[in-house]
This record gives sequence, C-alpha cells and structure tokens, in this order.
Amino acid sequence: MKESSKEYELFEKSPVHIAIMKLAVPTVFGQIILVIYNMADTFFIGLTGSDIKLTAVTVCMPAFMFLSAISNLFGVGGASEVSRSLGRRELRRAGDAAAFAVWGCVGMTLLYSLGAWVLLDPYVNILGGFHVGVHQLARGYLISTVVLGGIGTSMNALLAHLVRSEGRSSQASIGIMMGGILNMLLDPLFMFRLLPPGNEVLGAGIATGLSNFIAMLYFVVILYKNRRASALRFRPTKRLLDRDLALTIFSTGLPACIMTLFENISYALLDRLMASNGTSVQAGIGVAKKVNMLAHCIVRGMTQGVLPLIAYNYAARNYKRMHAVVRLSVSISVFLAGLCMAACLAFSYELVGVFIQHGGDSLYYGARFLRILCVGGPFSACAYTFISFFQAVGSGGRSFILAILRKGILDMPLMLVLTRVWPAYGTVWATPITDVVCCAVAIVLFRIFITRAHASMPGYDN
Repeated sequence: MKESSKEYELFEKSPVHIAIMKLAVPTVFGQIILVIYNMADTFFIGLTGSDIKLTAVTVCMPAFMFLSAISNLFGVGGASEVSRSLGRRELRRAGDAAAFAVWGCVGMTLLYSLGAWVLLDPYVNILGGFHVGVHQLARGYLISTVVLGGIGTSMNALLAHLVRSEGRSSQASIGIMMGGILNMLLDPLFMFRLLPPGNEVLGAGIATGLSNFIAMLYFVVILYKNRRASALRFRPTKRLLDRDLALTIFSTGLPACIMTLFENISYALLDRLMASNGTSVQAGIGVAKKVNMLAHCIVRGMTQGVLPLIAYNYAARNYKRMHAVVRLSVSISVFLAGLCMAACLAFSYELVGVFIQHGGDSLYYGARFLRILCVGGPFSACAYTFISFFQAVGSGGRSFILAILRKGILDMPLMLVLTRVWPAYGTVWATPITDVVCCAVAIVLFRIFITRAHASMPGYDN
C-alpha cells in the first residue's frame, strides 16, 4: 500500500468520525445483509408452516457458524497483523500475514468439511437433531452448506477481513452483500421451483452454498485487480513457516475463533435443552435468536470496520487518534444496540411473526424469548467493542479472557442451572445475564490497559 494512497489518508489524516463512517458503514450494511440472508432460509421455510423444517435449519446453525470460527481464527488474526504491519511500514510482513491466513484457512476448512462428512449422523444428533424427521432434513442441509459449501463460506469471510485490513471496506462489504443477496434470490428458486415439494430445507442449503462460492470468486477477482496497489500477497513461501508470524496471528485470531466456537456450542446446548420442551419451543427460540442477531450484526460491523483503523494507529504510535476511535465506536455501538432492543421489546410478536406466519405456540414462545434475549444487546455491544480493540492491538490474553467468559465460563453453566429452576425461560435468561457481567469485566480490562499505556507508551494521551 503506497503512502499516497487513499487508504493511507483514511487511516492517518481523515477526521476520526469520517474515517469510522467510511470504514464501518459499508461493513455494517454488509453484516445486516449477512443476517438477512441467514434469516432468508428461515423466512422461506417458515412459509411451509412446518416446525420440523424450521427446527432442522435451526439445529444446523452452530455447525454452519463453525466455519465463521475458522475464518475468524485466520481472518481477524491476519487482518490485525496486516494493518499493524502497514502502520510500521513493513509491507513484506503484511504480505506474509495475508498468505499465512489464506492457506491456513483453506487447510482447516477442508479438514472440518471432511470430518463433518465422515461423522455426519452423530454430528446431527449432537446438535439436537435426534428427532427422526429433523435428522433427515438436517443431513441434507449440512451436506450442502458445510461439506460441499464450506470452503466458499469460510474463504468469503476471510478474504473480506483481508481486503478490509487495507482500508478497502466498501469492496469487502460488496462481496459480503453479494453473497447475501444471491442467497435470497436463489432460495425460492431451489426451494419452490427446481426441487420437488418436501425438499425445501435441501434447497435452502444448496442456495446458501452456491451463493457463498460465487461471492468468494468475486473476492478473487478483486484481489487480482488490486494486486499492483495492494500489499496483500498469497504465494506460499518458506517465510510462512516463521514461528513468530504464526504465533502473532494465532494470539490475535484464537480469541475470535474461540468466541465464535463457544457461541456455536452455546447455541447447540440451548437447542438441545429446548428440544426436551417440544418442537414449538425449539422453533420459537431458533427464530428469536435470528431476529436478535440484527443488533449483534450491527455491532460486529462496527468493530470489524474500525479494527484496521485501531491496529494501524496503534502500530504507528498515534495513540490519541486510536483512543478517539475507540470512544466514538463504543458510543455508536451501544446507541444502535439500544434502538434494536427497544424495537424488539415493542414489536416482538410482529418481528417473530414475519418468520412464523402460521401462528401457534411457536410464535408465542418466539416472541417471549426475543424479549429476553434483546435485553443483553447494549451490554453485548459494549463488551464486543472492547474485545475487538484488544484484537486490534494484539492483546490476545485480554481478548481471550473476554471470549471464554462471554461464551463458555458463564453462559453454558448458567443455562444448565437455570433450566432446572425455570425450564425454557430460565435457559434463555442465561444469555443477557452473561452479557451484563462480560460488559463489566471488559470495561475494567480496558481501563487497566489504558492506565498501563500511560506509563509504557511514550506520547500516549487520551
């Protein structure tokens, strides 16, 4: 990346609010489209009026999202190292980080897809798909999205991280949005036109896998066109075996991977606990989780958008600018999450009713579950922003603590305890309670980091 490039101007010289808007707004829109396309499967399957089909897609969500854990391991870690290397003017290091991220992601995704194929039936049962009808439908969905479509999904997200690491947020978001829009267009085509009735879940899986593969091809074309102006390089060399490079990327990416992995395990546990209450309850929580994802996707878009900006200025020792970015991004994230919470509280039945149009118990449970889940939104937004900050500056230890605290140490044990005290509803309350605690811990860790920064970073001024 040349010093005269627009990206350099954006990272170092643009007013903070302008830089955040240019980097974060496209990413937020991309994440919103991503959530909408995740909801598209649920919406179109909801048109069938079958709780069994809704549940089949719901139980597959953790397995599908595990691909995000893989892409975050290499994407967040690689993007953070690329941006920090650019801040230090180490262009070759940035290229090596990008190559390590790409080939590492390819290898791990292929291993996961192969494992999912070999252990398909036990995997579906572990996810909560032990009902005979749900199991068969879930098998087809997993084969389409994870076994065959896994490489497209993980590489789509990874390449978006790397493109964004150079400040090309709009190009990254176009790729993410392309996958989402294609998925929404292909869903009804495969579900209701090309495949015979009864194969709607399989059709949704094929549409998802195909749309992500096409989006991956978009990134390949973009990277090829930008190759002369970009520091990103993907040719495997001996430098990729450098232990320091691997440790740096993994120390930053591993907490992001673990947080996503624990989120998936948490969702799987939630589905399994809800399964004992019947398919109406299981379908209701599945829809409520997807609606509640909107607030999380906005925050995730904000944090992914500003991560390169924080990392670049941290490495360039422009600490005052870095701190200003953090303050403003936290404020915006919490405000937007609060608006989403208010909308979910006020219109829970209407929002869930978009996906469960046949009414019944699943609509009733979904609306009540949504009201519980959305309470944790603003607290989760605050915590997630600080987690992203620690990822940006390479503080793997702090981000790791927050990652396992948010989903793992508190969330799952609380589910197991509260489900005995208050079946179904107590299980759902574990999520917002965890968000509040994690938010408090994140603020404390951030203040400790800033206090130490004054003593150890010459020129730091907040």
